[in-house]
Amino acid sequence: MPREGEEVVRAAGEAAPDKIVSMCELLNGFFFVFHSSLILFILFGWLWRKTRKIHLAVVILTVFSWFFLGIWYGFGYCPCTDWHWQVRQSLGYYDMPSSYLTFLIRSLTGWEVDKTLVDVFAVLFLLLALFASVVTNYRDWKNRSDRSG
Repeated sequence: MPREGEEVVRAAGEAAPDKIVSMCELLNGFFFVFHSSLILFILFGWLWRKTRKIHLAVVILTVFSWFFLGIWYGFGYCPCTDWHWQVRQSLGYYDMPSSYLTFLIRSLTGWEVDKTLVDVFAVLFLLLALFASVVTNYRDWKNRSDRSG
C-alpha cells in the first residue's frame, strides 16, 4: 500500500497479480528492516568483540560498493537500495530518492532533507565506522599476539 502522499502509477487496466503484490509487499518490508539493521550494524558493530571481524568485512564491502562500484553506478551505490527500489517500483512507487538514507529519514520522520547533507554525513559516519573497526580489530589482534608470544 502506498504511504500518504505517495502515488501508485499503473497503466490503464494494468493490475499486478495478488500473489506477486503480496510477495513484493513482503520483500518491501524485508528490505526496510534488513537495510536499516545493516546501517545500524555498520555504525555500531565494532563495539562488540564477537562482531568485529564481520563488521570490518561489511564496512570494507560497503566502502567498495560506494566508491568503486560507484564509478559505474553513481557515488554511494548500494545493491540493497537497488534491489529495494526495484521491488518498490513493481508496487507502483516511482518517486524514490537516490539515497536510502534520505528515504529512511523521510519515512520515519516525514522530513525532507537535503541530499548533499545526507551524503556528507553518510560518508563521515562510514569513515568513522571504518576507522573504529580497523582500530578495534588491530587492538584485538595485538592483544592476542601478545598473549600467545
